[in-house]
Amino acid sequence: MQRLSQSPTDPYPFYARARAAGHLVWWEEYGLPMATTHAAVNTLLRDRRFGREPVTPIAYPAHLAPFYAVEAQSMLELEPPRHTRLRGLVLRAFTSRRIAALGPEIAALAHELATALPQGGAFDLLDAYCRPIPVIVIARLLGVPEAMAPDLLRWSAAMVQMYQAGRTSHQEEEAATAAEDFATFLRGYVAARRSDPRDDLISALIAAEADGAKLSTDELISTCILLLNAGHEATVHSLGNGVKLCLETGARPDPDPTPLVEEILRYDPPLHMFTRYAYEDVTFFGHTFRRGDQVGLLLASANRCGAAYGQADRFKPNRRDGPVNQAFGAGLHFCVGAALARLELQTALPILFERRPKLRLAASPAYADIYHFHGLAALQVTA
Repeated sequence: MQRLSQSPTDPYPFYARARAAGHLVWWEEYGLPMATTHAAVNTLLRDRRFGREPVTPIAYPAHLAPFYAVEAQSMLELEPPRHTRLRGLVLRAFTSRRIAALGPEIAALAHELATALPQGGAFDLLDAYCRPIPVIVIARLLGVPEAMAPDLLRWSAAMVQMYQAGRTSHQEEEAATAAEDFATFLRGYVAARRSDPRDDLISALIAAEADGAKLSTDELISTCILLLNAGHEATVHSLGNGVKLCLETGARPDPDPTPLVEEILRYDPPLHMFTRYAYEDVTFFGHTFRRGDQVGLLLASANRCGAAYGQADRFKPNRRDGPVNQAFGAGLHFCVGAALARLELQTALPILFERRPKLRLAASPAYADIYHFHGLAALQVTA
């Protein structure tokens, strides 16, 4: 296994070098083996000998207790049987019918925001369009007041810093405080919905039951935080990255925007890496993992793999070749909100260019200095 060193701030050239070195490489900055190709990443995502939950519980400092109290109940971090029960209960409430019913509401919101975009000068499209849509949609879906959107964005932004490379102690403190504030708000809100159910996802999660078991209050809180954080963070980056690509290349949504959206998710996805632990000794692509070993899965590298996609480093808006992209993962932990994210992108992109056909870049877009998430710091445009 080759050992490679690279800051993650400019990842795609590094991914190309890593894939050329093999299915697995050692990334020095992380001190971990990394799966680089589509074949390796896809196999590891689906191989039940690897999972999210560490073999040995990770010790964390006391100041991070509020953050890890939320994580401990999150289905994202759990394996069967707890994951099976939690995901099953969530899917009983987070149905495809409920998601599809949001289509007209997403369209109305996109039209409203696109119409209100400033004219006559440069502005940041992330703040004016890309951030409001997903956070308002997920707030409405859960039944949380839209007036809470600024708090939700602030809490979420602080919490996801825990998943970034090179986080600071100050960022850890912010994440712990945000987790505590988020949980406190939701605890009161869940209590209110228990006595006064509405037609919203929180009420549906409270009512969901499988084999006589329901979500506990702590599980409900962690699930809502997961849905709120994941339900908007990745979509903001996907929408921003997608508009950038369209403006740079001249691509525009067709009457069926699905191929364009899927190519955006393949070419410049919002999440670049996830990790797994080995649950037994296993030899994989020439490397032997011991029980407890950790491995990184480079989702964005898999999406640029030439063995899976023709001209993989080219952005092709009407691409039809290759497997489903890895932007939302695969296997047991496939993103439960993937359908909602796709619906938002398929709705918001066409409406933006329909309502603002003169949309142009006002400055060269720059990516934020973050990883594992991958998105723009700002998207200055004129409309």
